[in-house]
Amino acid sequence: MRFDVPLPIDEALPALTAALATRDAAVLVAPPGAGKTTRVPLVLAAEPWAAGKKILVLEPRRLAARAAAARMAATLGENVGDTVGYRVRFGSKISGRTRIEVVTEGVFTRMILDDPTLDGVAAVLFDEFHERSLDADLGLALARDAQEGLREDLKLLVMSATIDGARIAKSLGDAPVVESRGRAFPVETRHLPRDPGRHLEPQVAEAVLRALRAEPGSILVFLPGAAEIRRTETLLGEKITDPAVDVVPLFGALDADVQDRAVAPAPAGRRKIVLATSIAETSLTIEGVRVVVDSGLARVPRYEPDLALTRLETVRVSRAAADQRRGRAGRTEPGVCYRLWEERETAALEPFAQPEILAADLTGFVLDLAHWGVTDPQKLLFLDPPPAPALAEATALLKNLGALGPDGRITDLGQRLRALPLPPRLSRMVLAAAGLGAAPLAADIAVVLTERGLGGTDPDLRHRVEGLRRDRSRRAEDARRMAGRWAEMANAGRRAGGSLGLPDGARLAGGADTAAGAVLALAYPDRVAKTRGGGASAGGGGVLLASGRGATVDPASALARAPFLTVAELAGSAGNSRVLLAAPIAIEDIEALFADRIVESDEVTFDPGSASLRGRWARRLGAVALAERPVKIVPNAETAQTLAEGIGTLGLARLPWSSALAQWRDRVNFLRRHEGDAWPDLSDETLLATIGDWLAPILTDKTSLGEIGADTLSNALHALLPWNLRKTLDHDAPTHFDAPSGSTVPIDYESPEGPKLAIRVQELFGLDQHPSIAGGRVPLIVELLSPAHRPVQITKDLPTFWRGSYADVRTDLRGRYPKHPWPEDPLSAPATRRAKPRGT
Repeated sequence: MRFDVPLPIDEALPALTAALATRDAAVLVAPPGAGKTTRVPLVLAAEPWAAGKKILVLEPRRLAARAAAARMAATLGENVGDTVGYRVRFGSKISGRTRIEVVTEGVFTRMILDDPTLDGVAAVLFDEFHERSLDADLGLALARDAQEGLREDLKLLVMSATIDGARIAKSLGDAPVVESRGRAFPVETRHLPRDPGRHLEPQVAEAVLRALRAEPGSILVFLPGAAEIRRTETLLGEKITDPAVDVVPLFGALDADVQDRAVAPAPAGRRKIVLATSIAETSLTIEGVRVVVDSGLARVPRYEPDLALTRLETVRVSRAAADQRRGRAGRTEPGVCYRLWEERETAALEPFAQPEILAADLTGFVLDLAHWGVTDPQKLLFLDPPPAPALAEATALLKNLGALGPDGRITDLGQRLRALPLPPRLSRMVLAAAGLGAAPLAADIAVVLTERGLGGTDPDLRHRVEGLRRDRSRRAEDARRMAGRWAEMANAGRRAGGSLGLPDGARLAGGADTAAGAVLALAYPDRVAKTRGGGASAGGGGVLLASGRGATVDPASALARAPFLTVAELAGSAGNSRVLLAAPIAIEDIEALFADRIVESDEVTFDPGSASLRGRWARRLGAVALAERPVKIVPNAETAQTLAEGIGTLGLARLPWSSALAQWRDRVNFLRRHEGDAWPDLSDETLLATIGDWLAPILTDKTSLGEIGADTLSNALHALLPWNLRKTLDHDAPTHFDAPSGSTVPIDYESPEGPKLAIRVQELFGLDQHPSIAGGRVPLIVELLSPAHRPVQITKDLPTFWRGSYADVRTDLRGRYPKHPWPEDPLSAPATRRAKPRGT
């Protein structure tokens, strides 16, 4: 096949066609701008093995699919829908003449699941495979399985600019790797380090204005999300006065015609600033762009299996993504890339973005595999095996929904859920709502949740549904038609019968204002939440989800004043979550829809403020208390454990320690340090870790910390010391030192330097051996005091002190305490506690 305009990929086409003529799979590595997306499908469609069949080209995004189809159709001098067409979620342009179909990866997954033989398809091309979406990984695994078991003649081609071609080739049976050097125009990289203490958008705007003054041509700006794009657009609109400069946004939630205008070349004499998300990294050539401003950030979904929540997280881009973004400046001519980070930071970036399969909700993935007849993903080709925890959580959820049987095989209900092109939870919501007469509302909610941006950005789901219904844009009209089809399918499924796990008598009981929250709860009963702190009027805004997770809602929002909510979206980490989207739900709806999940129980909890137990009867959906009242506590072993653990949270210092008990504990810890593990560990860390074992047994008749006396605590701790060590304790670690003067002086075992004795100098006269414990093995640290009990000397060798520095100490003390005896020879003088008798 001949083309009027040569492309860099052309030099690699002979090797590629030769490889696929004899092999069933190949890998094509070509840099951005080489032309692989729009040239390779046209060439392969002309190959003898493709005669009379279709070529499927997979793209990660709808925008890329439409753009690729339009570019190939233009190359052929045809309209989209003739030889080249596309099929995406909100529509398609194909005909009986179409030989090349550009489809999104999700559409392909449904195609092959519905027709495993891919009848009439000659080859499947996975474009931009480096993005490693979950649908791409699943699609390749299913296509390879179909190829090996059903379609030996099916050709598979994996294409990308930044992938480990050898690794993918090996997984495809040592498929040949074809590389294209491409044609990369030089791109100068300039670094403008960003100040982390300032907001992102002003710094991006400053970089754009700098580039606008310094460089000709249009500018492509990469930002993490739509919110940042809108704020940057506002800033630039305030500062750019040149009427020949257009600022246009580009992200997935925009209408197709708005996206197409952003991608189109700037009119003659005008410049364009395109503010884009990662949507513009690959597969698109935005004509006229020769300057890139890269924030270095991207927003990615992160799934938390233990909470069944997917949250959006802003992360640093990978080196591969940064290179892709930089390369956009050199697609058609030499360009410039401004990076908003230090040059040395590039080496610290992750080499590639994390594959979605490692951080995604795998519920739909597991259901699709079950439909394929696979219960163990290891039986299929996956470059990265799905994580076991996420698989287990997804399987458990699907079994709980009734979509999978005990053996992991798909059930009739599972097939009904799969029939709707939605995540299983949302499919279940729409089907269950049909049984309650609310299928249209459920379908609209499903559209709002799966099509970001539709219905607006209000955190109240009710307002977004209303916004969707009022929106007259083409995208909204397509979405409403799609929702209508889902509702029809759900109503048809309701007539077909089958249980959806709702309790008998389930109904929407709360009224129209809370219907959206009730319907949403059919998908997410674990996200029913109770507001805490009295809403905005009390400065509140906290919510507790049935899953046990806490979050905050904007106190100024009406949502904060609703007693109960159903949460659709959260952002932030587990310890700092914010509600992004929710709807009020009436307690009547909770009671009616989840009667079989609600549990009544008497609960005993520890109140830190009063350091006591509190008893209450509660009616709960998960962690959410629907009703509760105080009840009297009957102390027992279980309440004792709760009290002990609660006291542990306050710290050991709150216990009624006597000085004697504190010293006893220090003595035991001293001997453990010197004699080993035969002695129990009574450190703070160990006592707190085992508090339920040693303290709870003495609390079986108590309900508060105030009821614990010093004697009770002493008995509990003394029980930790074996009987055979108790005499040894008194012998090796005595409580007191018997001084020559007759005094009994306490030994301080808490001193960090070691056991310590503080005693007046004259009480040791005549003692020619240093005081010691532990059978003479450990000398005491002796702090010698004046008659006024002020320190004058510390020693570990009393005899040496008498013969040495005592003389200087004597001179000083004689002057200050003349009424006390200060003999020249302390070893021959009697020890005394008294001053000299009068008259001497």
